[in-house]
Formats: sequence, structure tokens, C-alpha cells
Amino acid sequence: MHDSSLMQLMWLASPALPIGGFSYSECLEAAVDAGLVTSETEASDWLVEQLHTSLARADLAVIAHAIPAWQQQDHTRIAQLNAWVLQTRESSELRAQSEQMGRSLLEWLRNHTTAQAEQIALLANLQPTYPLAFALAASATGAPLRDCLLANSFGWAENMMQAAIKAVPLGQSSGQRILSALAANIPAAVDLALALDDENRQAFSPMLAILSAQHESQYSRIFRS
Repeated sequence: MHDSSLMQLMWLASPALPIGGFSYSECLEAAVDAGLVTSETEASDWLVEQLHTSLARADLAVIAHAIPAWQQQDHTRIAQLNAWVLQTRESSELRAQSEQMGRSLLEWLRNHTTAQAEQIALLANLQPTYPLAFALAASATGAPLRDCLLANSFGWAENMMQAAIKAVPLGQSSGQRILSALAANIPAAVDLALALDDENRQAFSPMLAILSAQHESQYSRIFRS
């Protein structure tokens, strides 16, 4: 991979990217409130399972198809994938998260030269979701598809590790051990995502959906989901 491609992926994966990823726990906060996650070990196991059963089978699989669709200017395919993301969010706050991060990343792209104006306009007209916006940004880096998914996964892992530190709460050393466990599992999750076709891609995580619905009315919370 060229230096510029690698740095672009690092930029997209950074928690400092101003798209709001740090403000979401993706139901982890609700799991803590329900007593399901109370320790470093439980937080690590929870997030590793979420990586494999939720992220890999849904959003990563979408990104794996969306990046080549952007590169091939397949507007019909892009619209289909974006609609799938919108239709498969299992709670209103999970859908709101995907929409908010998608809009924010699209605004970020407007100020950079990594996407064409017509591509940005196309996505803006589709009620943009985060997986499709990330795929658009990644498609212009020239990086291999697998590396794009690895970067996205690691960015998710960093945000979720920080959520665990704040919600459980945990110390920084615990957070780094959680991140290490997630990093060790990311390659397998990415390989699964790359192998999934439209018939096998799925967004079905009942426990996350229940917790997300409960989180919407949770009395005290620090995260938006």
C-alpha cells in the first residue's frame, strides 16, 4: 500500500475524526446498567462477540460491497446497500446513530478532495448512512479492500474500548487489554465479512436490539446509544 493510502485509512479510522463516534456505546451502556457487563473480562467478551455477530455480518459486509460499487459508479447498487442499512437498524437510536455519523462523514468529505462532487450529491440524496459514507471515503484511497475493512474495524474497536472505560468504568490498562483482544479478533471478522454475499448478510442481534430500546428511556446515561 502507498504511504498516502495508509495515512488516509489511519485518518478515517481515527477517533479524532469529527463524526461523533465517541458519543455512542452501541448498547454497552445499557448492558452495564442491566448488570450484564460489570468487569474488564465481561466487557472484553461482550465486545468481541459483538464484533463477530453484529459488525462483521452487517456493516462490514455492506462496506465490502459498497467500496467496489463506488469505484465502479454503480449507483443502483449504492442505493440498494444504503436502503438495506436503513431498513435493518433494530432500534430508532441505532438508526439515528448510523444516519448522524453518515451525515457528519459526508460533511467531512465536502471539505476534502477524496470524493467527487457528484458522488457526495448522490449519497446526500439517499439519506446517507455511515457504512456507505465510509465506503465512499475509503474507495478513493486506493487501499486494498481488506485493509479498508481492517481500518474501519479498528476505529470501531477504539471507540467501543473508550465507551467501556467510561461506562463500566475501567482503567486505561484494562482498556488497552480489551483493545488487544479486539485487535486479535478483527482479521477473522473481516474475512467473514468479505465472504458474505447478499443472501447471507444479516443484521440480527436480539439482545442488542432489546438493550437499545431500553437505553432510549434509561434514566441516567452518558452516551447517545
